[in-house]
Amino acid sequence: QVQLVESGGGLVQAGGSLRLSCVASRRAFSEHAVAWFRQAPGQEREFVIAISRSGGDTVRADSEKGRFTISRDNAKNTVYLEMNSLKPEDTAVYYCASKRTILTVSPDVHAGFYDYWGQGTQVTVSS
Repeated sequence: QVQLVESGGGLVQAGGSLRLSCVASRRAFSEHAVAWFRQAPGQEREFVIAISRSGGDTVRADSEKGRFTISRDNAKNTVYLEMNSLKPEDTAVYYCASKRTILTVSPDVHAGFYDYWGQGTQVTVSS
């Protein structure tokens, strides 16, 4: 079992930036592909961005148009989501999710692919 804990959310003005962190409870996290999803009130959970276990492969949703960057520090069992040029429509609860994969597997955009989920961190962008 791997427990994931997100942090770094908060209230920010439009155009601002935030960095979210996802910390895992076990070193085996380095063998996991990791993704960020988000869910706004009344909406379905949607894929944001993902990274392979090595960090060499990333996949992003078209909607964020390069504003978001994902990175990982396997020595710290942590994955980061850097969000820039934030918009009010980015307001949501952000979740990290992970799945143990073999080295050559690319990260997936589907929530059902991932086995472990954090509790989420709220991001609110004011206009």
